[in-house]
Amino acid sequence: MKADSKGIKRLPRVTLSGRIAEEIREAVLSGAFPLGSQLNEMDLAEKFGVSRGPVREAMQRLIQEGLLHSEPHRGVFVPELTDSDLSDIYYVREAIEGAAVQRIMARQDRKDIHHALMKIAKQMEKTVAQGSWLQVADIDLAFHRELVESAGSFRLSRMYATVQAETKLCMHMLMGGYRSSKALVEEHELLANLIAGDDVPAALRELSRHFGDPIRILRKANAVRQGSEAA
Repeated sequence: MKADSKGIKRLPRVTLSGRIAEEIREAVLSGAFPLGSQLNEMDLAEKFGVSRGPVREAMQRLIQEGLLHSEPHRGVFVPELTDSDLSDIYYVREAIEGAAVQRIMARQDRKDIHHALMKIAKQMEKTVAQGSWLQVADIDLAFHRELVESAGSFRLSRMYATVQAETKLCMHMLMGGYRSSKALVEEHELLANLIAGDDVPAALRELSRHFGDPIRILRKANAVRQGSEAA
């Protein structure tokens, strides 16, 4: 009797360099590799128990994502985002997400999109209550990625993908600098509710207000972190 293969999904093929890239990515975003630190190819190869080839390939992948950067004759580093970098990343994000908001609000199925966004906001609320800020940052990013994907524009999504790694790095830097954890959840819920409505200018104003002043938020987040370290 022949086995029925219906319902069986093809498993994604993950290369060795892909798995190494995931490990390095997680280390960067968790702070295990601090901003400005240099990554040594030979040391990483020894740590992972592999040759230098897949490590080099993994690092090149993360350089393309913007999560690492290479300096000629010096090596590969975790980027130190300056105030100018932070402002520019959020400038680009607001342009992309603002276009997505306008596209969504012209659609008939935006109630379904509202439901999807609110579901993520509720998940954020539970995670905030647990105090897991790395997970909160991931969920925050998931909310904004869903917003852009819901616009149904391949090119807009592709543009967002180019700043996604840097955005994620920003999110992990900024967590702890918001006015309060409750405010973070409420802002996402308000934005979702406005997108479900008909007032496009109000939704765009809220998006801009939601992004706020990332430099001020970063300084507050750094102060919170320094206070925790001192304690």
